Amino acid sequence: MGIHYRKVMKQLQLDLIRLQHGLRTGGQRVVVIFEGRDAAGKGGVIKRITKSLDTRGFRIAALGKPSEAETTQWYFQRYVAHLPDAGEIVLFDRSWYNRAVVEPAMGFCTAAQYAAFLDAVPAFEKLLTDDGIILLKYWLAVDQQQQEQRFAERAGDPLKRWKLSPVDLAARQKYAEIGMLRDVMIERTHADKAPWFVADFNDQKRGRINVIRHLLQQLPQHDKPIAEVKLPRLKGRPKLEHVTEHAWRVPDTL
Repeated sequence: MGIHYRKVMKQLQLDLIRLQHGLRTGGQRVVVIFEGRDAAGKGGVIKRITKSLDTRGFRIAALGKPSEAETTQWYFQRYVAHLPDAGEIVLFDRSWYNRAVVEPAMGFCTAAQYAAFLDAVPAFEKLLTDDGIILLKYWLAVDQQQQEQRFAERAGDPLKRWKLSPVDLAARQKYAEIGMLRDVMIERTHADKAPWFVADFNDQKRGRINVIRHLLQQLPQHDKPIAEVKLPRLKGRPKLEHVTEHAWRVPDTL
């Protein structure tokens, strides 16, 4: 799938650039939420979506553990600060839905907080969509055996071990419980203007292609080809760059 994957991904990334043009032209605001089990591939698909985009037109929201002050705020408050401006797309690598799955599974919230969240989130998302925000929610599904293989790969690779947090390791024992919480979450919070989509991510490359294609189908695109740019002829001869000797030079080690 290697050559085919790269070819398809390149075309999809060109389509994403046209999408970004379309969002800017129309002034739409887009929120895309990626949820799923640990090691499902949320970060990977977000990287492929944003790889070739203009960094001024998107943001990635990957919020860590709330601060002491944030724990005293309205639950949605710290997420509202990351909502998009006109012409912008924001991709959430986990979101307010932590309270629907991760927090209750790991005992990080009370039963009352969990119940209150499920009651409140449809109204919260209706406020967003009624104001014109396009909201799409993806759950990346992965079987336990595949998840365990990815955990083992991360544990054995010093470049990837940072991805394994203590919470990730503890959640390994709660595969079935997380699945039940996910089902309740989707049943309670799926709506016409805030839909859930489930993507098979047992094969991450195939999953990325499927999600990006699907995402493109949900959003307005710029229908014109990307304009060519012709560089005018340079006047004079190319010049060497001379930097003041007061600056330290990075040594050439190759």
